[in-house]
Amino acid sequence: MAPSTLDLLMLTFNCAKNIINAAVFASHLNSAFKQNATGLPDVVVFSLQEVAPLSYSFIGGYFLSPYFARYEEALNLAATRYLSNADDASSDSESVTVEPAALGPVRPYTLVRARNVGMTAIMLFARNPEAILRVQEAEVGFGAAEMGNKGAVALRVLYEGKTDDGENKATELTFVATHLAAMEWNLPRRNANWAAIMRSLTFENPEDILGPAKRLGEGEESEGLHLLHDEHHAQTLALQERLQDISVFKTSSHLFVGGDLNYRISTTSPPPGATFPSLDAESEDHYSRFFPLDQLTREREAGRTLHGMSEAEVKFPPTYKYDVLPVKDTRLAVDGVEDVPWVFAPHRYPGWTDRILFLDTPSWAKGKPPKVDVKAYDAMPVVRSSDHRAVYLRASVPLLSEEELARPAELTNGNAADPRLVLPVAIDPEAWERRAAARRKEVLVGYSMFLWSTKQGALVLATLLAIGAGAWWLWQFWAVHVMNDATHLSPSRDGVENERGSGFRFSPLSRRDSAGNQLAAQDGLTTRHVVGKRLPRVSAHFTTVHYVYNTRTGVWLGIS
Repeated sequence: MAPSTLDLLMLTFNCAKNIINAAVFASHLNSAFKQNATGLPDVVVFSLQEVAPLSYSFIGGYFLSPYFARYEEALNLAATRYLSNADDASSDSESVTVEPAALGPVRPYTLVRARNVGMTAIMLFARNPEAILRVQEAEVGFGAAEMGNKGAVALRVLYEGKTDDGENKATELTFVATHLAAMEWNLPRRNANWAAIMRSLTFENPEDILGPAKRLGEGEESEGLHLLHDEHHAQTLALQERLQDISVFKTSSHLFVGGDLNYRISTTSPPPGATFPSLDAESEDHYSRFFPLDQLTREREAGRTLHGMSEAEVKFPPTYKYDVLPVKDTRLAVDGVEDVPWVFAPHRYPGWTDRILFLDTPSWAKGKPPKVDVKAYDAMPVVRSSDHRAVYLRASVPLLSEEELARPAELTNGNAADPRLVLPVAIDPEAWERRAAARRKEVLVGYSMFLWSTKQGALVLATLLAIGAGAWWLWQFWAVHVMNDATHLSPSRDGVENERGSGFRFSPLSRRDSAGNQLAAQDGLTTRHVVGKRLPRVSAHFTTVHYVYNTRTGVWLGIS
């Protein structure tokens, strides 16, 4: 009897900060569904890099929704076409325009969770969302000031499937989407980025685990208690196991890592006239002859990155960097979608930067369960919106419970080569606190960039400027046309009796007409009735006017 498995498809794609054409992407996904498989996968995971412009990514929320919506639309379009076999009718078409079919009220896939750290995002879809019993999230940034212009985001889910006997069985899976440091010469930084993932990408705050242990140790020391060596060692092992469980290398969880890992085939840029890989199988420069230069394979086998991870055989062409050529009138059509013309960018050596790796079933698992069975590991065609090819992995993952994957006691101090036994690096206890501080910086930088580098931000600034100018004009209008219409009064030169702060008390005031001729003194307008208060000077028709308040009439009066 065949073992119970989960049908998984994981895809990684560098979006180049552009919104995809959902119909074109759906066509390529539909082709991926049909490769070495007879049905739709149970779970689909998208690892997306440069998912949106930096300002939108740092702000998140509403600004990212249109970008996520396109991938959800593309996935459901592809699944709907697969289920209805509509692709067979359009495979012979020469049209280069794909009209997306209307989606029904029931979509094949449900978006369970979408999460991003800066420009790196992860999306989790399920055919049956009720099978996802629990979802945990984690993130780390290793860009400038630990912000998320480069980083990693992860989801850990508990999936419940059916065994061959019809019983429910749950297994835990961890998915990591990441974007490591770019540039050929930046190999040490890429390895350091992976170390940051192992050290800081945790699904719980390490301080919640280390804090009680510290307080317990301080209390015992204050009471003069001394633990025996064996007891202290047991507590240390228990603490290490708890830290291991919140890391990416949890013993009882399957692990998949996908993203733009940026490992190249050279540490320098190509000189003029350099030899590039060819897709011609008969050429002596076929791309398969360049793959032995791959940095990721060399660094992984040397134990400097992606510790303990496995990768299926790479048979697809380099996934970066492509220059898309202008649209031509005569284009090929594959499944109704144009075959995008391209060339390799001359200033970068082509490389396999986009990869998906996994942690295989451990040798100590009970019952000798099968390994992860890779059905397909391939690259999608070039699309116009990006200089990368998307890469996908289709695999059958055995449904193994926590008890079946539990680490035997005799292996606790055993083989340290497997990262599920001993973490390659220590967990950073302050990772969550620093990430929270970096997130506050991201919001500030995001809104600043949004205002000064986008059309929408320019519109907001123009609106604020217009409101400010309008308010200033209204104030000037009120000062000139309203205040100047008030009765102009002026005190006699020797009439100032007292001056205190910003207030004045005047002796009997004389009244002048608009020509400045003195009129008869207004009866009763004396010091006991008029109290003046200086207001800001207002320039009106080049005449400086001060204002006083008449406590009898309750009217502001202008005096010149």
